[in-house]
Amino acid sequence: MNRAQWSLILKTIKRISRSVAVEQRPSRLRFGDWLIVSMYFWTVAHDRPQSWSCRRENYSSLFRPRKLPSVSQFNRRMNQRRVLEILNRLHRELGGDITATALSYLDGKPLTVGVASKDPDAKSGHVMGGYARGYKLHAWMSEDRRIPLWAVMPLNVHEVPVAQALVEQAPMLSDRALVLADQNYDSHKLHKQIDRHNGRLLVKPKGDSSGKRHPVTLRQMGPARRELLAAQKQTPGMIRLVHRQRVHAEGTFGNLCSYGGGLTCLPPWVRRLHRVRRWVGAKIILYHARLCAKRSLKMAA
Repeated sequence: MNRAQWSLILKTIKRISRSVAVEQRPSRLRFGDWLIVSMYFWTVAHDRPQSWSCRRENYSSLFRPRKLPSVSQFNRRMNQRRVLEILNRLHRELGGDITATALSYLDGKPLTVGVASKDPDAKSGHVMGGYARGYKLHAWMSEDRRIPLWAVMPLNVHEVPVAQALVEQAPMLSDRALVLADQNYDSHKLHKQIDRHNGRLLVKPKGDSSGKRHPVTLRQMGPARRELLAAQKQTPGMIRLVHRQRVHAEGTFGNLCSYGGGLTCLPPWVRRLHRVRRWVGAKIILYHARLCAKRSLKMAA
């Protein structure tokens, strides 16, 4: 993690923590919320457990707090509502808005655990080449490779209901915005839901490749999916050309994982669903800060 990335994270944490403190009126604290959140990001950026950040020798000139809480106090503070609110606002500010782009992508990334893990929240599900046990990151990604909306669920949860929940969290999309996804997302309900949000879901349709559908089936699937089937039949080459842009979804996951401190896998101390969500969310926030820092350097050049 470079100095520009950490400076942006620290400055944003301090500003958001001040607004949260005013709204929720915390009692007098020996260690401020900004320090607790900053310590957690320092831990996640270095892929270490939370107890690691409570030892003074693990800091550098980039970030060196004068006083540190005990391990038990740090763990308790990380579960408080104010700290979680700071994390949520930090993600919303750095992640941006999904409506700011006319092209976006839905995809998932498995986060597996070992077969001997005793984590009761980790479930078995399908992954590329077989089955595994763990969780899955469901992401709605923008054209500029941000991840404004995401969710972490057990691996046995299907993509479509999670995608529906993500769409419900989004405001109205830009006019006729395209949402690209793979064939697993081809669902009548998801087509209708994205249509109500002013967008269109572009997937490879399931079913008969000849395009023959029963009239009742065509009526029930809704106008958005009927448009997709008609376009698939009339201009298959253009549909394939547009759908090839879905490679940027894999590129986003590649960028999220391909640097020091990125989201490569779940470490052995990150278990249970609430801890996995918090860890993955911190990784995504660090990734967005990295994108912002790189963009600022390009503009300065």
